[in-house]
Amino acid sequence: MTDQPIDTADLDAIVIGAGMSGLYMLHRLRDTLGMRALVLERAEDVGGTWYWNRYPGARCDSESYFYSFSDRLSEDLLQEWTWSERFAAQPEILRYLQHVADRFDLRRDIRFGTTVTSAAWDEDGTRWLVDTDDGRRLSARYLITAVGCLSTTNLPEFPGRDTFAGDSFHTGAWPHEGVDFTGRRVVVIGTGATAVQAVPEIAAEAEHVHVLQRTPNYDIAGGNRPMTEHDAREIKENYTDIWARTRETGFGFPYDAPDRTALSVDDEERRQIFEEAWQRGGFRLGTTFNDLLLDEAANDTAAEFLREKVRERVQDPAVAELLSPSDHPFFTKRPPLENGYYETFNRENVTLVDLRQAPIEEIVPSGVRTAAEQYDADTIVYATGFDAMTGTLFKLGITGSDDVPLAERWADGPRTYLGVAAAGFPNLFMITGPQSPSVLSNMPVSIEQHVDWITDLLRHLRDNGQHRIEASEEAEQEWIAHHDEVSGATLLPRANSWWVGANIPGKPRRLYPYVGGVGVYRGICDDVAQKDYEGFVTSAPA
Repeated sequence: MTDQPIDTADLDAIVIGAGMSGLYMLHRLRDTLGMRALVLERAEDVGGTWYWNRYPGARCDSESYFYSFSDRLSEDLLQEWTWSERFAAQPEILRYLQHVADRFDLRRDIRFGTTVTSAAWDEDGTRWLVDTDDGRRLSARYLITAVGCLSTTNLPEFPGRDTFAGDSFHTGAWPHEGVDFTGRRVVVIGTGATAVQAVPEIAAEAEHVHVLQRTPNYDIAGGNRPMTEHDAREIKENYTDIWARTRETGFGFPYDAPDRTALSVDDEERRQIFEEAWQRGGFRLGTTFNDLLLDEAANDTAAEFLREKVRERVQDPAVAELLSPSDHPFFTKRPPLENGYYETFNRENVTLVDLRQAPIEEIVPSGVRTAAEQYDADTIVYATGFDAMTGTLFKLGITGSDDVPLAERWADGPRTYLGVAAAGFPNLFMITGPQSPSVLSNMPVSIEQHVDWITDLLRHLRDNGQHRIEASEEAEQEWIAHHDEVSGATLLPRANSWWVGANIPGKPRRLYPYVGGVGVYRGICDDVAQKDYEGFVTSAPA
């Protein structure tokens, strides 16, 4: 920490991040609790992930009408805003978040273009001291991270990466002015969610695209289409029920979850169920049966259905085989939603490269060299994902009451209570932190649940004259044990996914999100609150 005077006195709370969670948290702190709060945001505007991820084809994989703020923020806003597409694209989502910021006058309490460099707990003052890259120090009673789960890009250290003579871009830090691929030779590294969206758009412009794949995914039909007036009317008439259902389901989607197993029906009926979900699009296929993540034989039925879809749509059998996963169960990685991705490989100007057979050896000035061949390029697109869940938290330089950095305390993996607090870090709250449903859910539902729960907790502290709260070591350990037990009962640890940190060299292998379900988790949190915030230790100021 630098020895700087406190820049803004008497702040009740500092929130880091002005995406969806930061905006809603600011609204609750300021307009519900009457607190003096400040949001610090490194970008030049609101939006979070939708400010940075502007790559071609970027759009949400939750349906737009429930990838938004609910009636918890404003019933009027739900009726006023009409989405143009079933799965909204990045520009529309960003406009929506900008509209929310303006409508609720949130910008006046957001400091843009500001990066947090460190945050240390001051036990004597019972406050957090936060330093920023402009040399300022801020102080607040509470520190709340709203940094998102996918906000630190993963750019692999390929040998020679900096020698490339052309242009290179990461999908998670895309130029705001866009990129013109007309007549360009492009190499795309990675075939995760961002590549699945970007490759069809790039291929429509580029001279040639080489798509370098290490692991194929189970990509599900997105089924995107324009929203009609009938869609809007029906949705707005039923929003109360829609939002109530999202809060009770396993993944935060308003989909019915039938009480049936995959092998309880015959092959023909099961295929019809899968086909109907495929035609409707979205994540519905993952909720067709209640044991797809619990039973390998059940999972195999969905996996084979998806492999058949690849073979139906990709003309070259060898390419179809490369695009068909076989080394991990379905939905043990977040399945991308695709709109024409597989058909893109039928184009003459698109070539799929198998990195398992010939890994990347180095980036050279003229392109990418694998163990088998060199692929010359004018542009390299790194669709290589993120250091999810913990990457950004560690970059904040958070140090707790025992002067131990968060990164050091979590050296063997996250240690949280409910995914929202951590022992040794008083008055720190993490919105959609590790070991909460977060990325295993429709994010706005989990964001709102965390923000509302934190708001109620802060009101409880104020009403009882208490200023310091910290998760106990015992409660933290019990939550970790529960989280691990639930994770171990599923197939999720079987995949080398970013959900378990496998994409980052040296990162502890753990299932980072909580898989017990959004509704179940909400019930657990509510029970903790009803028991006078059991598992937390509180105290009044000296």
